[in-house]
Amino acid sequence: MKKLLAALIAGVLCLGVFAKEEEKEMKTGWSFGVLPTATYSVDNGFQAGAFGDVYYYGDGNTYPDPLHKISWEGSYFTHSHRMRLYLAYDSKYLIPNMRVNASVTYMNDPLYSLWGFNGAAATQGTENYFGDNHVWGNRNMTIPTSLTDPTLSNVNYYGMSREMLRILANFQGRLTDNLNWAAGVNFWKWNLGAMKDNGVDIDGNKRFYNTSSTLYNFLCNSGVLTDAEKDGGISLEFNAGLVYDTRDMEAAPNKGIWAEAYLNGNFIGTPYLKACMYFRHYISIPIDFTPAGRPVFAYRLAWQHTIAGETPLFMVQNNPLLVQRNMISEGFGSSNTIRGLRENRILADGMAWANTELRIKLVKFTLANQYFYIAVNPFFDAGIITKPYKADALAKIADADGKIYDPVFNGLTGTTTPIYDASKVKTLIYSGGAGLKIAMNQNFIVSADFAKCFTEGMDAGLWIGIGINYQF
Repeated sequence: MKKLLAALIAGVLCLGVFAKEEEKEMKTGWSFGVLPTATYSVDNGFQAGAFGDVYYYGDGNTYPDPLHKISWEGSYFTHSHRMRLYLAYDSKYLIPNMRVNASVTYMNDPLYSLWGFNGAAATQGTENYFGDNHVWGNRNMTIPTSLTDPTLSNVNYYGMSREMLRILANFQGRLTDNLNWAAGVNFWKWNLGAMKDNGVDIDGNKRFYNTSSTLYNFLCNSGVLTDAEKDGGISLEFNAGLVYDTRDMEAAPNKGIWAEAYLNGNFIGTPYLKACMYFRHYISIPIDFTPAGRPVFAYRLAWQHTIAGETPLFMVQNNPLLVQRNMISEGFGSSNTIRGLRENRILADGMAWANTELRIKLVKFTLANQYFYIAVNPFFDAGIITKPYKADALAKIADADGKIYDPVFNGLTGTTTPIYDASKVKTLIYSGGAGLKIAMNQNFIVSADFAKCFTEGMDAGLWIGIGINYQF
């Protein structure tokens, strides 16, 4: 992957030297961006498949914003065996004075990871991520005979399975020059359960992960996960609110404010109501040290909080958005919220977080009648839990010291480490890193971010996220 990125960057830099004196950028008609999904993450392994965007600019009067945008992806991950299929449409011009954002997503996770609840309170510690005796996806670790049959030696304590179908449609309409109303509906269908492991051949024997030695199994047996949620379910979410937008463009703004405030609730099955607020600000710094453009300081302040009911397990990781910038809007952790964490490492009913980054364009050029630029973005992220998830249910099974212990976990690790410590719920979570961006026509942006979490007990090593678009 590093060699691929290096070769791509070197190639486009060399070609940029010979580009003609730049004319005013304008695109008309159709534009296509297609790339193989040759990425890697610590959670899911290597990704194989393809993704891309299709843009239609018409006569170019709206450039760099397109008249219509279609996004798609079909991919498979080698480690988690995740399969993703995605098709989305976005336009501010299909219906006069109204924005339409719609998508269909299918995702199958036979080896999904459930890390526990409430961030640092789920006290795995770094010793359970690294080393010979780590208990996540360890095909070589033998389960003690006191726990189960030793012939089933593969350990994945944080493993479970999930299958998702999501259909969404969101709309925005104009109230004033920069203020819009927003409303939408999202349908979700989830199937949850034990891991669906294909197994591996070891010394001529088929070995499978032991599905009884998992955190998911412990939470089901202890009653923390209810019968109404442990196997999945259906949600029909409605959202409504306001959007304030003064950005000069959408994909990578140079200036302006993008703010949203709305309610998001489900009224079938297990009802709940969330309040969501996002404030994003893009500030052009008046320093012209590269001909590619001025640097931009961008920051996002965000808050998501369940104000009524309790979100079921299959929906708690959802990060509801009015406009989908990426295929999956999950958090907290990974590429959508706090970078440097495992995917969905923080599951909470309320979370506040901040992202800050400096976006610096290094060079821009034309190639094959397309406009390109290369940029870097050093960043810092931080967040804190504002409402813990399942606090009452977890308190009921805690020991006298306020901590929760799982004999299976202790048998696997040979320790007396708790799997949950409520005193750590309010721990500040923070990380830092830097990214590289390669953009075509200011809209199709290939992104590679590298981050490190600095919160004790939540370090996931060097986190790598490769995809499309800026995070916000």
